[in-house]
Amino acid sequence: MTHGYLWVPFTLAAALGQVFRNALQSRLTARIGTAGGTQVRFVYGLPFAIVLLALYLGVTGQGLPTPSPAAWGWALLGGVLQIAATALMLVVMAKRDFGVAYAYIKTEPVTVAVLGLVLIGDRLPGLGWLAVLVVTVGVILASLKPGHGAGALADWRSLVVGVTSGGLFGLTSICFRASIEAVGEGSFMLRALLILVVSLAIQTGVMSAWFVFRDSRAFTQSWREWRLSVPAGALGAFASANWFIAFSLTMAANVRTLALIEMPIVALVSRQMSGRWLSAREGYGFGLITLGVLVLMLAHR
Repeated sequence: MTHGYLWVPFTLAAALGQVFRNALQSRLTARIGTAGGTQVRFVYGLPFAIVLLALYLGVTGQGLPTPSPAAWGWALLGGVLQIAATALMLVVMAKRDFGVAYAYIKTEPVTVAVLGLVLIGDRLPGLGWLAVLVVTVGVILASLKPGHGAGALADWRSLVVGVTSGGLFGLTSICFRASIEAVGEGSFMLRALLILVVSLAIQTGVMSAWFVFRDSRAFTQSWREWRLSVPAGALGAFASANWFIAFSLTMAANVRTLALIEMPIVALVSRQMSGRWLSAREGYGFGLITLGVLVLMLAHR
């Protein structure tokens, strides 16, 4: 069965949810540190993910499939890598200008395309590769503030951390897609929600072990900041559910490339509210992102 462009609205919903979740996580990190900010999307997201899965089972009447060993393995690898990627993302955002940090991290679609081909045989058509490259160049252009040149990207330590974070996020996407595919039974949405719960449970276990042996203070502080932690967990579960559903419908490279359409949309809204016009460089960057997304849609067709 083909689902056509059904992955598109799920990707857009995931990207929108992620924007707001990242904003909350960033505020939490400033208050309770990197470990505390990292764990919120997992520990506080798990209960909401369980509710989503239970609601879906109740509405559809479907039985719960048993994940295969391969599904468990991919979910475990993806879960651990996502924790590391999130921590590195928060570190580089704390050290660098947000736009520059974003440019480092959002080299991710290139990583996803390459690793998807190598690890699970996801083959992008030629137009798909072109879309990935065009969007990535657009992100770098749009992320730099007026007056910044290539030198703004030249802090090699932040560059290494940021690109590594993006690479790990890319590998995480591949792992979760492979895990969903390995379930083998049930509808695409059921498999996606099941692996979402499995992965969040694994991540919650890993983070809990960290807190017990290394940094219990970070967890207790997140309870004190529950007004931020709970909404961040809910938004995290919402965004992740949509990511996983999109991964169940198409290649991860398609999903992660389309998701970057969030950048010009959010920036344009922000500029409208602040009254500041876009610089020429930002305009060119957003134009390239939009062009890349259009090419991606043509490639998918």
